[in-house]
Amino acid sequence: MRKWIIVVIILMLTSGCSLQQNDSRFIAAEVLRVVDGDTVNVQINGKEETVRLLLIDTPETVHPSKPVQPFGPEASSFVNELLNGANVQLEMDAGERDKYGRLLAYVYIDDQMVNEMLLEKGLARLAYVFEPNTKYVDDFSAIQKKAQQQRIGIWSIENYATDQGFADNEIQENRNEETVIAPEGCTIKGNINSKGEKIYHTEESPSYKVTKPEEMFCSEAEAISAGYRAVKR
Repeated sequence: MRKWIIVVIILMLTSGCSLQQNDSRFIAAEVLRVVDGDTVNVQINGKEETVRLLLIDTPETVHPSKPVQPFGPEASSFVNELLNGANVQLEMDAGERDKYGRLLAYVYIDDQMVNEMLLEKGLARLAYVFEPNTKYVDDFSAIQKKAQQQRIGIWSIENYATDQGFADNEIQENRNEETVIAPEGCTIKGNINSKGEKIYHTEESPSYKVTKPEEMFCSEAEAISAGYRAVKR
């Protein structure tokens, strides 16, 4: 008799656990397509949905009125390689959709949260922090600070990632419609950022490859004499 009582108790406990899992905020989904670094299309129970990753923002790659921004392709490529065609788990917060009807979620693959991974790699910034969807805001803030200290990804470009978004590079792009021809052996790039600051970048600068030059210099002294300062590291 005691054995049957024990069996019944075990069945009740395991039944309770299953019910709790079914009532959780996690939803199984299959990724159909990666739109960009922070947006994916998924299938849930046969229905297609657009998912916006909560509390993060990656540089633009498909915006209808903005150019492709630095590290946008890297963020999109990372998410595409990680999630395209994969089975994922979506964790919802208090508010499930944004004003565009997109699902708002923390996306997991193999027990790793993609939102966090993008922040860790410097491919996203903490953004769109609106109550009540703030479950992981403190964790995300701590992760972002580490990426900022390491000056990786978006944080390798001075004054690029801000609280308001990513710096508008249209001014620089308009200035650089004509190719700047550098004298042989002159590799230092002089760039004017969106705040009008003159900054020069050597080949050792983390943002050298993505910097578009207004001028090229043969030495740091030459750049300084032209009114430029070294990029902050």
